Amino acid sequence: MTTIGTTVLGYPRIGPRRELKRAVEQYWAGRIDQAALLEVGRGLRAATWAELRDAGLDSVPGNTFSFYDHVLDTAALFDALPSRFAAIGLSPLDTYFAAARGYGQEPPLELTKWFDTNYHYLVPELGPETVFRLAGDKPLAEFREALDQGIVTRPVLLGPVTFLLLAKPTASGFDPLSLLDRLLDVYAELLTRLHAEGAPWVQLDEPAFAADRTSAELDALRRAYARLGGLAERPQLLVTGYYGDLGPALAVLADAPIEAVAVDFVAAPGSSLAGLPGLRDKTVVAGLVDSRNVWRTDLPAALATARALLGFARQVAVSASATLLHVPYDLDAETALQPKVRERLAFARQKVREVVLLGAALAGEAGADWTVEVARPSPAPRRDDVVRARVSALRPEHLDRVPFEQRAAAQQELLGLPLLATTTIGSFPQTEQIRRSRAELRSGALDTCVYEQRMCEEIARVIALQEDVGLDVLVHGEPERNDMVQYFAEHLDGFATTQHGWVQSYGSRCVRPPVLHGDVSRPAPITVRWTTYAQGLTTKPVKGMLTGPVTILAWSFVRDDQPLAETASQVALALRDEIGDLEAAGTHIVQVDEPALRELLPLREAQRSAYLAWAVGAFRLATAGAAPTTQVHTHLCYSEFGDVMSAIEGLDADVTTIEAARSGMEILGDLQAAGFARAVGPGVYDIHSPRVPSEDDIVALLTEAVRAVPGERLWVNPDCGLKTRGYAEVEPALRHLVAATRRIRATLQ
Repeated sequence: MTTIGTTVLGYPRIGPRRELKRAVEQYWAGRIDQAALLEVGRGLRAATWAELRDAGLDSVPGNTFSFYDHVLDTAALFDALPSRFAAIGLSPLDTYFAAARGYGQEPPLELTKWFDTNYHYLVPELGPETVFRLAGDKPLAEFREALDQGIVTRPVLLGPVTFLLLAKPTASGFDPLSLLDRLLDVYAELLTRLHAEGAPWVQLDEPAFAADRTSAELDALRRAYARLGGLAERPQLLVTGYYGDLGPALAVLADAPIEAVAVDFVAAPGSSLAGLPGLRDKTVVAGLVDSRNVWRTDLPAALATARALLGFARQVAVSASATLLHVPYDLDAETALQPKVRERLAFARQKVREVVLLGAALAGEAGADWTVEVARPSPAPRRDDVVRARVSALRPEHLDRVPFEQRAAAQQELLGLPLLATTTIGSFPQTEQIRRSRAELRSGALDTCVYEQRMCEEIARVIALQEDVGLDVLVHGEPERNDMVQYFAEHLDGFATTQHGWVQSYGSRCVRPPVLHGDVSRPAPITVRWTTYAQGLTTKPVKGMLTGPVTILAWSFVRDDQPLAETASQVALALRDEIGDLEAAGTHIVQVDEPALRELLPLREAQRSAYLAWAVGAFRLATAGAAPTTQVHTHLCYSEFGDVMSAIEGLDADVTTIEAARSGMEILGDLQAAGFARAVGPGVYDIHSPRVPSEDDIVALLTEAVRAVPGERLWVNPDCGLKTRGYAEVEPALRHLVAATRRIRATLQ
């Protein structure tokens, strides 16, 4: 029997310099062919396997590469894509991309957040008609590829129960979990074939069980691994449940006929193996190195945890806590970080090294490298006593505005907006010229004055386009912003930003999360000059655009030395000051985006009320200083909003814009059931697809919307910002949006 030893559960797949992103987007644009794209994928896989082997890992994960999303990969592998995509008649790869992005008039699969992370997955659509079969050989082919390099990998598969729990039913009342036996047949076939190819281990990821699960769902887990573990010809099985405490699922897996279980001791430091005799003949893969944040591991403390596990299992192996998909590649690429910040950090490559060092120390083989690493100093976080005094002085009244009905009347008197007011979420396309100008400014090739003039010219163009299209509330388009969180991080003390710290968000979309390393303060206004300039170009209201405190935290690597609630209050106070300056400059509408509100929601119900209390409180702290005549908007997207409906109400925003196009306005049912009484803008244009919705498409969605929301409280807008789209798509889509709104508006009037 082979052992696992030191390992990681997954690795970044976009390439150290976003090679995959560029290749995929070139393929979509027709600038490279399929053979060239596939070759980029082969090269990235080979480099990853070699890197992990050479770093000293005992077991190297395989099948972690994806051209778009691993959940989509699983659906394609088992022939579970909706028939509407196969009917298009494309190649298998193009059919795969059609499911991710849409094709012609065929909408894509829904996109939503992967548990409590900022990664987005594509939601499988399953129904009574679904018939699984092994339609591809990706895990087998990649195992062979690695074997040709002399590397025996451990293929990683999304677990069958999690796959079904993540799926959306195609028929009312249908439970995708009822397909388990059908699905297990093809998993069994795949495991048998991997065994025949020589795979000693296969990893099956079941992160759905880090959340609360019913007895029926736990029974499905039990049945799944009794079946797969009972196969006569199979590899050894490692089942993971990262992102939190496995709770009762750990006991189920301890009793299952499998060889190893991975436990996330970072997200769930209190996890206990005591009282689980079934683990005594298994390997416990201890997740001791944080896969979700970038701080160096406290190696002595992690080693103490690992040693405490000895005796509960046949073997204790050391790993990162979850897939390293969520952190950047390599800290060595960051040459501009302040030394006191850099000394505290570890990216994916450094975390692999930490895993190897811990494994050696656990085996009693700690050497000079361990001694040097443990002895490295770790500077203290930045401290600001003025900020801490402001937080300490906060009182409940700092979170309250006058009642919504009074505000709504005052705002309508001032703004005079029509029924079904139209707007966008904030950003407009970031053209190649904008990106080039920003790069030239960073490199010193472009003077600041020239750069700012170019941004003003772009803002003027965006304002003119919106007026020509006929939108009611305008935005300045955010050409000066590289990212909705990074831009604010660059202007707030307490943050550091990276040069190459890219992390995949979805598909080819990558972000560079800032590093929040100390107390947060705002040395100067951030957005006022751009918003004021835009307002001077039009008589229509222009929204001030801010990113909310929860989203800034969720999309940053956040300090771990104090409670998140305290950090959120610091960020909220900085935003409160910014709103005050916007108001003083004549801005009457301010949007404070919180697309990550649902993202940080704890997976376990017992922990949610405390999170929602401080998350809602932070938003209200940021916005409650606004005058009654200032209309406060917020924006939410790509989440299961039913879980946070009470929190959405608690935000007390005057207008809430929300993703709804991909789900066909499903959110409106949750709003109705909750008695939501403020204004809402359910998105009618899916901006994550290149597909341009027709006027009739938008009319159909608006028709559904007006059945659920009175016209005086209904706004019309895209699902999200337009940054990632091109003007060739955006302009006709917005014209269709305005035309459709006018048709529905006429029926209401």
